[in-house]
Amino acid sequence: MTSLFLYILRTAYDVSLTDESWPEDAFDIIDGKTSNSWERLDVGALVSHSFELEAKVKGKFHGAPAVVKYRVPTKAALQEAYSTPIFPLDILEDRPPEAKFDWAKRLLAKYGSLVSVISIVSLFVYLVASPSSAAKANKKKR
Repeated sequence: MTSLFLYILRTAYDVSLTDESWPEDAFDIIDGKTSNSWERLDVGALVSHSFELEAKVKGKFHGAPAVVKYRVPTKAALQEAYSTPIFPLDILEDRPPEAKFDWAKRLLAKYGSLVSVISIVSLFVYLVASPSSAAKANKKKR
């Protein structure tokens, strides 16, 4: 679905929307047209245009922005604007299953040696700082 919102200071005439970024070898048009036109759009008008496609091939698709052409009373030349492009689409693409513990393996590979060193140093500090059981037994006898 393509939506068009014109925010201009004056009424636009001869407005046309053309979205030709859907190649015929990759998509079938099921419903509607990829282009539309309006004779006049008033200031702040909100119009919508939609069409339905069916994919023929699998893979990633990168679409181009739709082209909007319009005429304003103060300028004789036809004005041209572009829509916001869509994000890349994964069309019918089979994604490989992600292993459950891949993130843990990556973290272990990246920080494993650091964790080992910190653990050994912590254990050493604990053993040195804590009193031994023999020292505790001597205190009880006194």
